[in-house]
Amino acid sequence: MIKVENLTYRYNSEKEISFPDFEYEQGTQALLLGESGCGKTTLLHLLSGLLSPTKGCVSINGVQLKTLSGAAMDHFRGQNIGIVFQTPHFIDALSVQENLQMAQTLAGRKKDKNAIENLLNELGIGHKLKSSVKNLSQGEKQRVTIARALVNQPKIILADEPTSALDDKNCKAVIQMLQNLAQKNNATLLIVTHDNRLNDSFNQKLSLS
Repeated sequence: MIKVENLTYRYNSEKEISFPDFEYEQGTQALLLGESGCGKTTLLHLLSGLLSPTKGCVSINGVQLKTLSGAAMDHFRGQNIGIVFQTPHFIDALSVQENLQMAQTLAGRKKDKNAIENLLNELGIGHKLKSSVKNLSQGEKQRVTIARALVNQPKIILADEPTSALDDKNCKAVIQMLQNLAQKNNATLLIVTHDNRLNDSFNQKLSLS
């Protein structure tokens, strides 16, 4: 379960962003909608503990993120939260498999090649297991980004504009992948976006503007 109350983040003395309260039960799939500049990425970073709020709190399964120390937050994130960033962040010197194993290691889990292979196969890129991430197409990189977010079977999946650069066909495919994998693991899926093409795929929507 994820709960947001009285959440505010201040960048400087002149720029403060406030977010609506919301609460989602485990397994919910929802869109958090807003135009550019409304603070969508800031909200994702607050929900994942990458930023600390100026006011208010984010609670996940009863744990208030602001009460966790840096190391404890890193561990909690690794165990519970998967983030699909808008821009891929890989270690270029490593293969696809090694990047995903790194995500397992950072979360305090054992390296599990079988889990990685199975996930990549579900995403249609199992043949890229040993490939260098530098040699992937943009579509392949996006799928590896999704794989890295999901490799530790998180209870919460946060996606930042995952379809903004995609055509209609690939937009639909990516959303279906995220929804199917979230449902399989009974994970809460929250997508922050301004892409109105996603509206028909979700019953739960929250406006951030």
